[in-house]
Amino acid sequence: MSLLKSRERAQVDSAVEIFSKVEGEIRDLVRREAAAPQLLPNCTELMRENIGSLLQCVSADAVQQIDTSMIELATLRQTLQNEATGVRREIIHFAALNQAARASMRTISESLTFWNKG
Repeated sequence: MSLLKSRERAQVDSAVEIFSKVEGEIRDLVRREAAAPQLLPNCTELMRENIGSLLQCVSADAVQQIDTSMIELATLRQTLQNEATGVRREIIHFAALNQAARASMRTISESLTFWNKG
């Protein structure tokens, strides 16, 4: 029994030691991070000066793709408008032909009726 307890105690002691080391490393990391903002004013000054060029570099491809897409969409819009105009023209032409055909059919029908009566 005492052997088991001593093993368990050794494991617990080992775990506590590891936990203490990790906790100490976390504290050191937090201290370093807390000290780091002293360097940030210089870095942010540099970043403020170059933020415009940095954003241009990062967004250049996206802006170019958006511009290209807008040009393609404008071209497609113009094409669709031209097609719609052509379709309207064809519909008007078809309606005129349809009316002319009806008028011709009416005239022919009336003529046949006149000849059949006579």
